[in-house]
Amino acid sequence: MEVMSLDLELLNARFEAGTPREILEWAIENYWPAIVMSSSFQTQSIPLLHMIAQSKPELPIYFLDTGRHFPETLLFKEKLQKTWGLNIIALRNGQGEKEGSQSGEPLYRTNPDKCCYMNKVEPMRKALQNIQAWITGIRREQTVQRAQANILEYQPNGLIKINPLLNWTQHDLWRYIHDYNLPLHPLFSKGYLSVGCAPCTRPVLPGENERAGRWSGTDKVECGLQTMTF
Repeated sequence: MEVMSLDLELLNARFEAGTPREILEWAIENYWPAIVMSSSFQTQSIPLLHMIAQSKPELPIYFLDTGRHFPETLLFKEKLQKTWGLNIIALRNGQGEKEGSQSGEPLYRTNPDKCCYMNKVEPMRKALQNIQAWITGIRREQTVQRAQANILEYQPNGLIKINPLLNWTQHDLWRYIHDYNLPLHPLFSKGYLSVGCAPCTRPVLPGENERAGRWSGTDKVECGLQTMTF
């Protein structure tokens, strides 16, 4: 598949002053149909999913089905798929319970990095093999690692990663949600400001960062999707 050559420095400078919708429309215009989005269907994902539903609902949205999501996440995903007409594609590692550690303990307890790699990174890497552009919903203010990201980023194999919401703050996010009266993840009202797999997610305490409830008690801050290379 031919990969389009871009002046990323010039485009990133342009999009720093652009809107997520402008970035999204540019991405679809230039990369359709070899373009996908990934989403975990938490509250922070809702504005970008809404923009997709309005502009290109047939765009594939990859969902990493690890087998350990909250039931509320799965029901919320199904609700959005039905009401917004989203084209959601579930990705799985295909190994089921064979991923357990030798001690008999679940891998998410003994080696959460390996668990994420097997259940998220490997299926995503395989699914992106024939794709030219990958849209994500990350924002710079979420983590130290994401603070270093650019709106457009080339991967070694030519895949371009597109982060339309990168410059958005919590204020921007909530303004959009309120303006369009968008639904929230059912667990958000219970303190789950960022939602991943059920065993690795807890409610966020007052004053904590929005992602403090992810892999609590460990040094882990990313599942590996946003730091993997191709």
